[in-house]
Amino acid sequence: MPDSTTTPSRPIPRANTGSAFLNLVSDTFMRVLQMERRIDPWVRPAFDATLRDPIARLTTALINLQRKNEGLKIAEERPLPDEEEFLNSIIASFTTQMGDLWKRGKFERGGNTKTHGIVRGEFIVHDNLPPQFRQGIYAKPQTFRAWVRFSGPGPYITPDIDDVGFMSISIKLMGVPGPKLMDEEKLTLDMFGVSTPTFVTADTISNAHLQLWSVKNAQIYHFLNFQQPHILDMIMQGLWTKTQSSPLEAPYFSCVPYLLGEGQAMQYSVWPKTSKRTPIPRLPFRPPDDYLRGAMAKTLSEGDVELDIRLQLQTDPFLMPIENNAVLWPEKLSPRVSVATLRLPKQKFDSPAQLDFARQLSYNPWHTVAEHRPLGNQSRARQRMYLELSTLRHKMNSVPHYEPTGAETFG
Repeated sequence: MPDSTTTPSRPIPRANTGSAFLNLVSDTFMRVLQMERRIDPWVRPAFDATLRDPIARLTTALINLQRKNEGLKIAEERPLPDEEEFLNSIIASFTTQMGDLWKRGKFERGGNTKTHGIVRGEFIVHDNLPPQFRQGIYAKPQTFRAWVRFSGPGPYITPDIDDVGFMSISIKLMGVPGPKLMDEEKLTLDMFGVSTPTFVTADTISNAHLQLWSVKNAQIYHFLNFQQPHILDMIMQGLWTKTQSSPLEAPYFSCVPYLLGEGQAMQYSVWPKTSKRTPIPRLPFRPPDDYLRGAMAKTLSEGDVELDIRLQLQTDPFLMPIENNAVLWPEKLSPRVSVATLRLPKQKFDSPAQLDFARQLSYNPWHTVAEHRPLGNQSRARQRMYLELSTLRHKMNSVPHYEPTGAETFG
């Protein structure tokens, strides 16, 4: 087991592009973004209420103008040329960067790196769902135990106010019957979400490009460059990245599609059932490095928290694509339907032993049943990428793979 202490937060490393000018531009951009985060809570609510959604619709329309309609059907996949080559590049970049950032015994995840907390939960499937939603784990009313990990973006572990402004959630359901698409875990089903409704990259081609710049700590040049610009993707991400108040107070989106039984595709999302916002201490000065964990710990020390699980069916194979995850699926074509409640009971979770427990777990979207098979090139890539990087992390920490039951205790 690694030492029972979490990896301390530290500043984002400086860019190392090999060019002093490019380094200066990248580092300056990051400092300006971090300064904006100090005043963001005073300007963001008005922006979100008036401008965010119209800009998102316009940006989505511009992205779609650049795309070709390949005539795919609902839930139909089409592999990209040279998918394996780009996947190999992504894995190589992550492996290099993880080796540069972390030491043996303290090896962290390549993405969704900083653990804000891992908490117990119950995933409660609702009764009387519409027939088209009664597939897989949603086929009948039932309750599953869950371990829910809330985390920061990565690949670094920084003071919360200095990260790029989004969070992620990983939900591991336990006691799920039936054969799984990966046999390393027998009774679990994993779900993922980030606090932006579109993924940072459209496909594995652009993801490989992003990771090459990430190794150089200069991700901005994935978006801003003359050869492969991704300005529209940057705008979409920027519309939802902001100064976060608590991991329990943001919606999370799968961004990538999954089967919902044979011949149906869906995306899922996780929504807080309250509009409460925890005040961020000390702004516009520097908050505590781990203020997001503190906000989460305070809330769960006072009572239960409930989050709403919603599914959105694919109804248009072009405007709601499988293979391009930078396109926002329009709600006017398919509303998000509430299907389950994720209940987090009142609890204490921030002991060193429980935080270390997060290092033992491996989350993979292919820990699932056939009715919810991941769809699209980035999900196909995740199967091997997550497995290889998880295996590397466990090896470097001398921690074996562990399938939880929900009965774990931490003294």
